[in-house]
Amino acid sequence: MARQPKKIAAPPTTAQRLDAIVKSARKIMRKDKGLNGDLDRLPVLTWVMFLKFLDDLERVHEDEAELAGAQFHPAIEAPYRWRDWAADKDGITGPDLLSFINADEATRPDDTSGPGLFAYLRGLRGQNGGRDRRDVIATVFRGIQNRMESGYLLRDVVNLVNGIHFDSSEEMHTLGRLYETLLREMRDVAGDSGEFYTPRPVVRFMVDRVNPRICEKVLDPACGTGGFLTEAYAHMAAQADTVEKRAQLQNGALHGVEAKPLPYLLAQMNLLLHGLEAPDIDPGNALRFRLADIGERERVEVILSNPPFGGEEEAGILSNFPNERRTAETALLFLQLIMRRLKRGGKGRAAVVVPHGVLFGDGVAARIKADLLERFNLHTIVRLPEGVFAPYTDIATNLLFFDTSGPTGEICYWEQPAPQGRRKYSKTAPLQTADLADLIAWWNARSDDARAWKVCGPALIERDEAGEVRAVNLDQKNPNAKEAEDPRAPGEIVMAALANERRSAEILNRITQDSQRSPASEQEIIEHQLEQVAKAVAIHSAATASSEAQIAATLRAAFARIIADAPYARMGDVAPLVRRPVTIVPEATYRELGVRSFGRGTFHKPELPGIEVGSKKLFTIEANDLLFNIVFAWEGAVAVAAPQDDGRVGSHRFLTCVPDPARATADFLRYWFLTADGMLALGRASPGGAGRNRTLGIKALKAITVPVPPLDAQHWFDRLQAKARAAHATQAGTAAEIDALVPAMVHEAFGG
Repeated sequence: MARQPKKIAAPPTTAQRLDAIVKSARKIMRKDKGLNGDLDRLPVLTWVMFLKFLDDLERVHEDEAELAGAQFHPAIEAPYRWRDWAADKDGITGPDLLSFINADEATRPDDTSGPGLFAYLRGLRGQNGGRDRRDVIATVFRGIQNRMESGYLLRDVVNLVNGIHFDSSEEMHTLGRLYETLLREMRDVAGDSGEFYTPRPVVRFMVDRVNPRICEKVLDPACGTGGFLTEAYAHMAAQADTVEKRAQLQNGALHGVEAKPLPYLLAQMNLLLHGLEAPDIDPGNALRFRLADIGERERVEVILSNPPFGGEEEAGILSNFPNERRTAETALLFLQLIMRRLKRGGKGRAAVVVPHGVLFGDGVAARIKADLLERFNLHTIVRLPEGVFAPYTDIATNLLFFDTSGPTGEICYWEQPAPQGRRKYSKTAPLQTADLADLIAWWNARSDDARAWKVCGPALIERDEAGEVRAVNLDQKNPNAKEAEDPRAPGEIVMAALANERRSAEILNRITQDSQRSPASEQEIIEHQLEQVAKAVAIHSAATASSEAQIAATLRAAFARIIADAPYARMGDVAPLVRRPVTIVPEATYRELGVRSFGRGTFHKPELPGIEVGSKKLFTIEANDLLFNIVFAWEGAVAVAAPQDDGRVGSHRFLTCVPDPARATADFLRYWFLTADGMLALGRASPGGAGRNRTLGIKALKAITVPVPPLDAQHWFDRLQAKARAAHATQAGTAAEIDALVPAMVHEAFGG
């Protein structure tokens, strides 16, 4: 039997290669006696990567300056650049390498004497009195010590990191994800001081709701590793469509405060990696200033933060607060600071994570909450379930959204449910962006929902006979008290639904038989029939609600599975914009099409006489076009033109995209745009304020990256969607028949 030729292994992907580099570096560092656990190892890996990243960034700027014919001034001079001492794999090593890095005076790689690497970096200063990357580098390295004792092992780590190319867009994107993994691992050492890093879906939700603009300043007074600031930067970068706006974003738009050296270093690296060239992070304690001394100059438009809670501050910090507002709860101290630092007159707004205890706490907590309600507009509280911050704490948390247009009127509450079929979120099954889809849809519409309710804010302030605040209970329970979602498997639900349908049919059959008998009392038989109908309606409604929830969950799970490893591509390439202009004839009429918000499809408008069109431009719509209403795309005004929509027209407020049939289907893209990720992308691509001031831009839509799994997977998912729609239509038809039953019976009984 002939030997089968040996298969050639596929080359490793960028992600696999970078992951291997980081794993190998950590494995090497485990051999060093000066490092004890990841608390020591990851900072070393980070500062080494930081210096490689800086050198790659400097090379890019150097090339740009040369092309522009401008003079380039490097932040780090020779022989301290990465290329001077680290790039040569056979370069300086062992004790010489340690001496060069650690000593105040050392022999440098070019055999001259001068300051050691860290001493040089700590002494850097920005030019012309302004803040630039030199100040960032100096501040970072003042908080770093090299703990590795073996210069040979350190050289091995340096050689590995030299294989990462930060000037490659693909590697930058992949390393960004890998870097976030490192940040998550560092959270394991953060819980001792009440610091619990915020899950990314929560961060993104908070940033998008507050919607920071290019012209505004954003602050996180407890920024940790920079999660809120990096997300705010990405949100604002989407608005930076001119050179002036990009410069404004780079200079003074984002500010953070982080007192701990390790999170501070990680925040700098995180922000630099995401594109902010000179992050403005204060390495001190944000609470170190007297609250009364904070004036208008220190105030900002936007504050996003998850302050530490459960920790304690020293007495010197507490003295910065008024006597009647001092507390050991750090979350309440930070809440006061945030309130103080917001711009007045409705210009300031904040989103803050607080622990459950803040909502019902009395004493000092009550006085602080009274200040919040009386001086600020606390418009929304989102209540998160247990496990969102797993594995660091099971404490239930809340998101407070308020602004300076106060005082508070109504407070809107939303209770985020536990995950379907489980009691709470966990480390292995964490909160996902898709879990917030209903919350996002509710936020945009503020429509009725069993998970939402409203409370009068001023009524929550209780005072004693002397008029002093006694209690402020923001821990308001959901009066709708929705039951937990059905944890049963789909097959069980289907069988139960069929059984309920049979029971409904039996009850309705008995009603028919009763109506044909001569009753002893006409009134009694009518009452009996109505009772039986009510039972049938209740049974059918319960079955319908359960099956609809299961259908939606099944679609979400199937969609998540097929896009898990899918590549992403620009909408402009996957589904180009198509315009089919209509020549307006005054004597003609035009059948106009509309698109409903929240993914509710299309509708037909009354015919429009040509004489009334005026200067309005109309465009022909064809079946299977992917349609966006540019005014309300941010709230889900996305649809696919149905066969009955073919030939109708849309105004200039419609963007019509036609998917490349070799790459994507319209139904698949529509579903993605109505997921949480898709809605967030549309929101970011629709700058402006609320309502009609938020307009989806053509360039922004083209730039949105969408998942593009294999075409057969998309067709399979489209068939699932069609079956789901058919099931919904059947249920709706049955419900309509049952809804009509009671009035029909009443009419028959009393209509004469």
